[in-house]
Amino acid sequence: MPHFHVEYSGNLEDRIDMAGLCECIRSTATEIDTFPMPGIRVRATRVDHYSIADGNPDHGFIDISIRLRAGRPDEFKQDAAQQIFEAVKTYLAPAFSQYSIALSLEMRDINPDLSPKTGTIRDHLGPSTQET
Repeated sequence: MPHFHVEYSGNLEDRIDMAGLCECIRSTATEIDTFPMPGIRVRATRVDHYSIADGNPDHGFIDISIRLRAGRPDEFKQDAAQQIFEAVKTYLAPAFSQYSIALSLEMRDINPDLSPKTGTIRDHLGPSTQET
C-alpha cells in the first residue's frame, strides 16, 4: 500500500488532465523506497457539489488523501508526503498560473488489524517487480 485518493472540484475537469495527475502521483510514489510498487493505488473522484471561500464558482480544489499501513516512522511519512506534494505542485503549475485552486494533502495510517487485504496483482507482475 499506499492508497491515494484525489478529490477534485468538478470545475477542474476541463482545466486539468486528471488521468495525468494520477500518473504523476503513481510514478512519484514508485520512486519512494518504502512504498511497495504492487500496493500503489491512485484514484480520482470528481465532486460536483461544493462551495469554496467566498462562494465564487471559479474557485477549485484538489484534496489528496494518502492512506498507508501503520508502522513507518514519522520522518519517512513527512518526507514521502512532501515528495508527493512537490511533484503535484509542479504538475499543476500551469493550472495554478491561470485558475484559483486550493491544493491539500493528508497522509494517515491504517491500522493493519482492522484492514484485511488480499489480491492477485503480484501474481501478474513481471519477476523483477515481485520482490517489492
